[in-house]
Amino acid sequence: MLSPAIPDNESQRLKALEDANILYSPTEEEFDNITQLASFICQTPISLISLVGEHEQWFKSKYGTDMCTSERDISFCSHAILEPEKLMEIEDTRLDGRFLDNPFVLADNDPIIYYAGMPLKNYDDMVLGTLCVIDTKPNKLSQEQKKALKSLAKQVEILLELKRKNDYLENIKKQLNEHNAMLKDFAGVVSHDMKMPLANMIISADILKAKFGSKLGEEGLDYLKNLKQAGLKLSSYINGILDHYESDNIAASNSEEFDVHQLLEEIIDLLNITEDCVINLPEDNSIISSNRAALEQIFLNLLGNSLKYNDKPKIVIDIGFSQNPDFYYFSIQDNGIGIPKEKEDDIFKLFTTVAKSDRSGNKGNGIGLSTVKRLVGNLGGNLKVNSEMGKGTRFDFSISRKA
Repeated sequence: MLSPAIPDNESQRLKALEDANILYSPTEEEFDNITQLASFICQTPISLISLVGEHEQWFKSKYGTDMCTSERDISFCSHAILEPEKLMEIEDTRLDGRFLDNPFVLADNDPIIYYAGMPLKNYDDMVLGTLCVIDTKPNKLSQEQKKALKSLAKQVEILLELKRKNDYLENIKKQLNEHNAMLKDFAGVVSHDMKMPLANMIISADILKAKFGSKLGEEGLDYLKNLKQAGLKLSSYINGILDHYESDNIAASNSEEFDVHQLLEEIIDLLNITEDCVINLPEDNSIISSNRAALEQIFLNLLGNSLKYNDKPKIVIDIGFSQNPDFYYFSIQDNGIGIPKEKEDDIFKLFTTVAKSDRSGNKGNGIGLSTVKRLVGNLGGNLKVNSEMGKGTRFDFSISRKA
């Protein structure tokens, strides 16, 4: 018996096999289908996808045998990988000096008398193993069978590469999730820790104005006003961040039955509207079963925007509702300032604002619509906008009835 030689690029080859993340991985139907097909086409009782490691070969897929591994020094595939571009066929192993006294050839039960193996390469042309077929008697493949075996080997290579890329993407996804979780925790801690000092700053500004306003003069009062406005703006920004990162938890809460009109009336009361405004509720009232807390957050943001970004003497907002067996559909149409067509996709990005200022002259923080989109997505729905500059904006969103 002749032991197989070690390839010149053995260290790089083993590194490629490690990077493929395929050794000792669970059985997969896609690979098993190929070994079964190879055995059927080549008319052999056994077919294997063999991966040649440093000291042993391991079978990613096997058909017609219970073996999972064997020593590399006595494996046929270790010889086959020495010529990466060539299909190695041994019609009778008992007549080949490399294998005539091989333990597999001399075995009493199911000896390996015939072997044909096509090397498997990765994207970088490193040989990982073979797709091989085995018989317990002398055999010879036809040209069509050889061509088919080579084609199946290419399919194995494609599967190996897809698995490598998928594993890489899954790892990236895991890292991103961990990174996002850290950012979420950080934002939450920082935001909570800042709320009390900010509240104290705002209250202190009011106390200073009440106690010493007459002594500060007009310029001093302006400084206090700016200080309070800055504190209120930062407080609103922090609350927006907390709402954004809490949106996943809100969407995870249980569904409950509630009256659509009652929900909207409560939200309108919370908005404490002081402008000349008409809000038309859906024509027909309905009892629905959904995530009330999430829907309340969505409407608070969308209605709040319709109120703030409106330059008309009289604000008019129309709210629509419909349903089918799978979804609830809501719409909010206003007569506000509108959104440029080229900016309609940008408004849902976190910290992105389009308008320079709202009705009161304040600039938004770009958090609310991002939170709305996140909530709607978590509820199994979609959100879209249609707007015309100077005439108004319409938001349509759906919520899955199964969410």
